[in-house]
Amino acid sequence: MADVAYVDATCLYPGNPIPAVDNLNLDVKDGEFVVLVGPSGSGKSTALRMLAGLEDVSSGEIRIAGSDVSRKAPKDRDIAMVFQNYALYPHMSVGENMGFALKLKGVSKTERAAKVLEAAKLLDLEPYLDRKPKALSGGQRQRVAMGRAIVRSPSVFLMDEPLSNLDAKLRVETRANIAALQARLGTTTIYVTHDQVEAMTMGDRVALLKDGKLQQCDTPRNLYDSPGNAFVAGFIGSPAMNLRTATLTPGGARLGNVDLPLKDSVKAAAQQAGLSTITLGVRPESFTVAAAGGGGLSLEVLLVEELGADAYVYGKLPDDGADDKHFVARFDGRVPPKIGDMLSLDVRPGEEHAFHPETGERLG
Repeated sequence: MADVAYVDATCLYPGNPIPAVDNLNLDVKDGEFVVLVGPSGSGKSTALRMLAGLEDVSSGEIRIAGSDVSRKAPKDRDIAMVFQNYALYPHMSVGENMGFALKLKGVSKTERAAKVLEAAKLLDLEPYLDRKPKALSGGQRQRVAMGRAIVRSPSVFLMDEPLSNLDAKLRVETRANIAALQARLGTTTIYVTHDQVEAMTMGDRVALLKDGKLQQCDTPRNLYDSPGNAFVAGFIGSPAMNLRTATLTPGGARLGNVDLPLKDSVKAAAQQAGLSTITLGVRPESFTVAAAGGGGLSLEVLLVEELGADAYVYGKLPDDGADDKHFVARFDGRVPPKIGDMLSLDVRPGEEHAFHPETGERLG
C-alpha cells in the first residue's frame, strides 16, 4: 500500500495551449478511497492516466509512497488499472485473464493458480474460471477486470469509470460491492466517474474538477453541506441546488417575493467585498410549506416528478426570466402538489448558501 500525491501536476496536450490538468495538488492517504468527479472535459480521466503513466506530466510531480514516478514507465509504478471497457482477452478463460499479468512476471503456475483462486473467492467468480469472457454478463466481466487487478497486489488501484457500461440496477449493486471490497483490502484507490451520486456514495473523499482545476476535495458530507463555490454547490446534489442572483437588502437578500435572512458572517463578508448582490443557493429539501397568510416564497408549479417517498416540484419564482432554470422543491410523495398550483414556501433557517456573484467563492 502507498500514499499518492499530485504536486503542481500539469498535463498539456500538443497543439492545445489550455492544460487538460492545471497545477493539480492532491494528497491521497495510504488506504484511502478517493473519487475524482466532474463534468465531461474536466480533466479527471487525464489526471488518472497521468498517475498510471499513460499521459505525460508536462510539469510538476506525481509521487507514490513518497517517490517521484512522473518519468517512470507504467510497469514500474506498482499500480493496477481497471478500464471502462474491461479490456479482457477474448481467447483466454476468466482464470487466464486474471492471472495473465502474473504470468508475464514469471510467477509460477502453482502460485498463479492460488492467487487467482483467492481473488475469485473474493469476487464470487469461482464457477466461471473456465469460461470465456463472451459467456459472461457485463457485471461478471467487470468483476473479472477487478480480479485481474487484485491478483497483482498493487500499491494503488486506479479505476476509470468501471461501471458506466452496466445497467442502472447493476451499477448500484456493483458500486456497493467495490466500496466494500476496497474497505476489506485496504488498498489505496483512485476512482474516476462523471456520476456525482456514484462519487458521493463510494468515496472517503471526493475531489471535484472543472476545466482541469481542482475545485474542492472533501468528505461527501462536507461537500454537500459546505460547498466551497457556486460550481460545487450546483454540481453536488440531485436535484441540484437552486442558485439565483439575489439583491442584498437590510433584512438579508431578496429571493423572489421575500427577503431571506442571512447569517451575520455572510453579511459581513458581502459588506467587506462591497457587494450589492450575491449568488444565493437553497437545496430542494430546505423548504417547508408556509402557514396560511405567512407570506412565504411564491412558487408556480410547472412540473411534478413523483418518486414514491418523495416528489420533486419544478416551478418558477415571480421574477424568474425565460432563461432561468426551474426552481426545485422537495415534497412528501404521498401528497404532491399539482401542475398550475401556486405554493407558498419557507426556507429553513440557516440552510441558505451564499456565494460571490463574480468569483463564485463561498461567502461567510
